[in-house]
Amino acid sequence: MKTMKNKQLVSAEASRALDAEAQAEWGFNVFSLIEAAGRSCAVLFTETFPDYFKNQPKITVCAGTGNNAADAMIMLRYWILCGLAEVSSCALLLCRLPKNGETGPWVEIFGSLKKMKVPYFVLNGDKAGASDFSPDDILAASDIIVDGIAGTGINGPLRGNALEMLNAINLCKNKLSPIIVSVDVPSGNFDGWEGGIPMVEADITLAIEPRKYCIYSPLARPYAGNILAVEGIFPQELIAGCKGAELLEWEKEREKIPKIRGDAYKNRRGTVEIRAGSAGTTGAALIAARGAQAAGAGLIRLAADDDIYPVLASQVSGIMVIPAYAENNSGGMTERDAILLGPGWGKTPERMRVLEKAALAEKTGVPLILDADAIELARDMVFSGNAILTPHPGEFCKFAGVKKDELLNRPVPLLLKYAQERKALILLKGHVITIAAPDGRVGVVDGMAPVLAAGGSGDLLAGFCAAIAARMAQEERFDAYTCAAAAAALLIASARAENIKNRFTDPMELADTAASLAGGAWLAF
Repeated sequence: MKTMKNKQLVSAEASRALDAEAQAEWGFNVFSLIEAAGRSCAVLFTETFPDYFKNQPKITVCAGTGNNAADAMIMLRYWILCGLAEVSSCALLLCRLPKNGETGPWVEIFGSLKKMKVPYFVLNGDKAGASDFSPDDILAASDIIVDGIAGTGINGPLRGNALEMLNAINLCKNKLSPIIVSVDVPSGNFDGWEGGIPMVEADITLAIEPRKYCIYSPLARPYAGNILAVEGIFPQELIAGCKGAELLEWEKEREKIPKIRGDAYKNRRGTVEIRAGSAGTTGAALIAARGAQAAGAGLIRLAADDDIYPVLASQVSGIMVIPAYAENNSGGMTERDAILLGPGWGKTPERMRVLEKAALAEKTGVPLILDADAIELARDMVFSGNAILTPHPGEFCKFAGVKKDELLNRPVPLLLKYAQERKALILLKGHVITIAAPDGRVGVVDGMAPVLAAGGSGDLLAGFCAAIAARMAQEERFDAYTCAAAAAALLIASARAENIKNRFTDPMELADTAASLAGGAWLAF
């Protein structure tokens, strides 16, 4: 079966270069690209949200002076021409009118809407057309506000009328309930965006392929709302030449992990050794072990300290709970395909000694997954390419000595730096999961799943990583990036499952859902 390729997330600069190449070498003039983009955005929104068009919605387009403004105005023109919106229920809110002799797509398309008698209003200017309302009146009366203020062409904060229009949209969103639809990127976003710079707070972003990484950076991601991919604008051969982070999805990542053969037995499904838990944090150990079960490990050995051994041993089924002293007396961890250290573990000198033994095993090719406390203990370690670190932002900032906002604004350069220096893959947890490998590969899993904003989901993810790593090692196919991508994608797919996504849940229930997804993907019948 042919493996599906992941979508690429590109910089705004790369997107502009692609647009220029499409025009210069592929024969796509700017008007044809804008017409295709605007119509495709309008069709996708209509098909995805048909209920908005049942009763002739009131639509306002907020337009700047670039190609995004032209895209947004074409959307409006399409809806009017198709009978989905009445001219009298629509309005244009412009940053300015075209200057004498000015040309360009937005000027031409504004002219066509003006000819169609669409009411328009110039911000901080004279009323024009049929409009007798202030900008606030126009926005307040809207059911749909289309944000076409600015796109990927900006390289700094919006100013003047564009900023005033952006602020008016956000104020309206906070006071009323129109749906805010951004074209390609929420206005105000750009490659160098940082927290605190104004940006439209969209409900929907109609992201034109190839999608822009700037809408998936952790700090900016909430502003984009629900991201819908707009395809079919550029030739696939042209898009294929774009290089950037991969947008990782379960449907694709599941196919990269070896299936479990029908004649397999437990030792051929991978053995996972887990060191986790301490007094007061036994739940972390249990959840991590259950995560390894759910992702298909055949045998799980959980080494427990004396004081928590009775607690853990009495609460598990199918998991071997072993007294930690027995493992210590045997000289270290044996008969395992992958090692997981850290969930709820603590940071005592004894933990450091165990980590050092595990690091020696990693140098021989045994996959090593480090979570929580083990990440801090490993702060000064360099690995051999077989380690996966799964920090949340706070843990990574402590590990790397960086500020949290710096990390969340642009995580990729920082993650790559430390992945390459430490020769370990780093999986940064959060509402957007970012994965960076020592060889330069970068992947993003779009989360935005609030069901995971509870204790235990990170422990579950560590267990997923360990189980997948163990099975890949059995097949002599271990690759830390592929393993982490599948584990992270499985976590998000589980959180979005119908039986989970609309309610609060226990991590063990989430593990059950993951077990169904993983079994459906990797059990061979």
